[in-house]
Amino acid sequence: MTFRVQLRLHGGLDYFVKRPTDRQLDRQLKEPTSVKDAIESCGVPHPEIDRILVDGEPKDLTHILRKNGNVDVYPVGFTDSPLPGEPLQHRHITRFIIDGHLGKLARNLRFLGLDVSYDTRLHDPELLQVMLAEQRALLTRDRRLLMHRIVENGYCPRSDDPTDQTLEIVRRFDLSSELKPFIRCIECNAPLQQVDKAAVLDQLEPLTRIYYDEFRRCTGCGKIFWRGSHYAKLERFLERLRAEFLK
Repeated sequence: MTFRVQLRLHGGLDYFVKRPTDRQLDRQLKEPTSVKDAIESCGVPHPEIDRILVDGEPKDLTHILRKNGNVDVYPVGFTDSPLPGEPLQHRHITRFIIDGHLGKLARNLRFLGLDVSYDTRLHDPELLQVMLAEQRALLTRDRRLLMHRIVENGYCPRSDDPTDQTLEIVRRFDLSSELKPFIRCIECNAPLQQVDKAAVLDQLEPLTRIYYDEFRRCTGCGKIFWRGSHYAKLERFLERLRAEFLK
């Protein structure tokens, strides 16, 4: 029982295939196969898939392919025009877990006030356990990890640049209204609390004592934060985000 399906990838999903020009892929199947398995065999992780049309009819990831046909695959945000069926992915998520290779992205998102779990000591099985227990979306560039059957929500950043990756996450998960800079520790993710200068005076360097008066302390690790010389760089980062999402 051999049959053929043609998979058509839309909206940049060809990023995941060996040749970016391969928007149409022919697959010969020898037995009934879930549409999830057929798509992931091409390298596209299921959390990236928001709509599936089989011969023009909307299907979910569990649909079984049994005969010749055409499968159109769409990512989140492919078009403003409605497509048939219900979306398969959540648009708005604010809690994330990030694998150990995306540390700068984790810091950026925490700086913006987002709840991000990041621990370089975690191996993949432990990372997935935390993801499930805390109901977080997985951010990773390891597509095999993103394909794990227990992953419900996730995203693979396309860019190598942490700032561009941050823009991708804000756009994908509709986070522009959730950004609240300087409220979360970039080191451990715990909330920051404003403190009197006198309460942290003995922890400050001499020049910091002279030139700065406003401080915040992490309620988790105790680290002290103030708007020092690095603040101008963070402001430029925020201006780029505002320019991107407040057009």
